[in-house]
Amino acid sequence: QVQLVESGGGLVQAGGSLRLSCAASGFTFSNAGMAWFRQAPGKEREFVAAIRWSGGSTYYTDSVKGRFTISRDNAKNTMYLQMNSLKPEDTAVYFCATDLASFSWRAANYYLDPGHFDYWGQGTQVTVSS
Repeated sequence: QVQLVESGGGLVQAGGSLRLSCAASGFTFSNAGMAWFRQAPGKEREFVAAIRWSGGSTYYTDSVKGRFTISRDNAKNTMYLQMNSLKPEDTAVYFCATDLASFSWRAANYYLDPGHFDYWGQGTQVTVSS
């Protein structure tokens, strides 16, 4: 069965960095687009970044552009989110997700909707102190 397992969260001071990982299994990872979402307490789940199955194209929400980098290693079935210059407003549970659409890369607004994603990890907590 499809499994997504996030890791790498933690507590960091503002301005610091963290690298999240999402280990995937149960499907052909190298064929599927992947995404990161986050959810802060009392807020809706929001899109953070997405990456094409090949890794050649990416999307980011405006608030993280220039600070976060999404990447993937298809040989390791793993996706990453490098987060630099972290801010207290980045505090949230971070989730990885996939829609399992093989060799598919859609317009950016498709990835904004968490309802398009059928498979989710359990999340990893990121807390940024001021």
